This record gives sequence, structure tokens and C-alpha cells, in this order.
Amino acid sequence: MKAEAVLVKLNELRHEAEDDKTDPEYLSLHHAFCFISYKMGEFQTYLDEVASKE
Repeated sequence: MKAEAVLVKLNELRHEAEDDKTDPEYLSLHHAFCFISYKMGEFQTYLDEVASKE
């Protein structure tokens, strides 16, 4: 699995929830998207490690 694919899905979900930017669901998706996008290398490493254990 590629980190970019996860970010694309998170971004889709974030946009679906953006009607109320004070909603905890939107805030969770937004901050997860931002954090992961800043830490792409580490996130890809994590995904690779998880995939190797399955």
C-alpha cells in the first residue's frame, strides 16, 4: 500500500465532512491528513512494516 493512496482517501473523506468544520469527525480527518502529509516518509515506512507482518 502506498502512503499517497491513503492520503487520497483521507482527503476525500475530509471533503465529505467539511460542511461543519467544528465537527470532531472533520477535525480528526483534517488533522490526520495534515500530519500524515508532513510525515510521508515515516508513514510509508510504517505501512511497509505493517505489510511485511501480514
